[in-house]
Amino acid sequence: MNFEAHNDDIRKAMLDEIGLSSVEDLFEHLPVKMKSLNLPEPLSEMNAQKELKRIARKNNTDYISFMGGGCYNKFVPAAISQVAQRFEFLTAYTPYQPEISQGTLQIMYEYQSMICMLTGMDVANASVYDGGSACAEAVSMACRISRKHSALVSNKLNPEYKEVVKTYAWGAGINIEWYDELPSDTKEYACVLLQNPDYYGEISLLPQVETLLVVCTTPDSLSLIKPPVEADIVVGDIQTLGIPMSVGGPHAGFMACKEKYMRQLPGRLAGRTIDADGKVAYTLTLQTREQHIRREKATSNICSNQALIALQATLYLSLLGEEGFKQAGIISANNAHKLSQELNKLGIKTETNNFFNEFVVSVDSADKLLTELKNNGILGGIKLSDNKILVCATEMNTEEEIEQYVKCVQSLYCMK
Repeated sequence: MNFEAHNDDIRKAMLDEIGLSSVEDLFEHLPVKMKSLNLPEPLSEMNAQKELKRIARKNNTDYISFMGGGCYNKFVPAAISQVAQRFEFLTAYTPYQPEISQGTLQIMYEYQSMICMLTGMDVANASVYDGGSACAEAVSMACRISRKHSALVSNKLNPEYKEVVKTYAWGAGINIEWYDELPSDTKEYACVLLQNPDYYGEISLLPQVETLLVVCTTPDSLSLIKPPVEADIVVGDIQTLGIPMSVGGPHAGFMACKEKYMRQLPGRLAGRTIDADGKVAYTLTLQTREQHIRREKATSNICSNQALIALQATLYLSLLGEEGFKQAGIISANNAHKLSQELNKLGIKTETNNFFNEFVVSVDSADKLLTELKNNGILGGIKLSDNKILVCATEMNTEEEIEQYVKCVQSLYCMK
């Protein structure tokens, strides 16, 4: 019996399919001789370090940030990195024999418990890759539950999340219909996915729908806003829970749902039990996942989790506690509303009516205003269009920084 993966007949069939006659033809498009890369002379390790530091000094990292849109400048207690970088935790991936890592499993369990407390849901998984994959997995999950293949998704969802949802849906054969105004009849859809607060910062009442309701939210907003208990599935990104911005990542996504849907929840779930000696033990549970059992009926190809980032989020919530978490939310909201009010006094209209710490303003020229702010050491927001900017404030923004922002805007408008 021939156990060779690719024999000559298989190779010929594959080559015929793509119109080639030999394996060598696959590489004909490559240049025979590489062009010169024009590299400098080699350096010793010491001199290479000096050169890299010289180049790095060209970076300006001292900007005051008023940017949001999915990645936020939040206070991160120093103790988080000190604990998370201990050798017991610091790993590039989650363990494949998790029951021998009781500490990691306990952290997963505590993290899941905290996410449930924040969202008002019954069950949470041990995290997924980011907020976008959490949204996409929720749509897939809703389709499995309802056995329908269409979903309604709000156009006010984070644009990056929208792209991930599109990709997942394309691969799974799910039809996505984007809406600005929610139709009255939603029975034919597997779910309605919306973001609250939405990408533009607007907080809305959750709609009553005749299908599953998936709500994407930011965990820090839940310090002040009522948890979306009306939802069936709640998802989002945990970057606001003590995760540094880190040039845009890595982050982690959270997923939580009502108990009756927990068997369709993708990713890892840690549970607490009693071992043979009567002691508390932690274990992975409900493992209908790709790399464990029932592969053909797996809930997702996500079979792992962002363990280290989930640990950081758990440490953050533990260190701040309920009162500290709420206080950070209050400061963020107060800073954002103060900035909005001061800009309104200058005639710059806030387009977002009800917001937590992120809002849209209308200006004469977004490019001109953002350039002026940047020239004064301020990242003033995200350009949405020629005359609209998404602005965010967090607990990291001081009164002086808010005043500096307003003065820059005032000076520009006075020059007209």
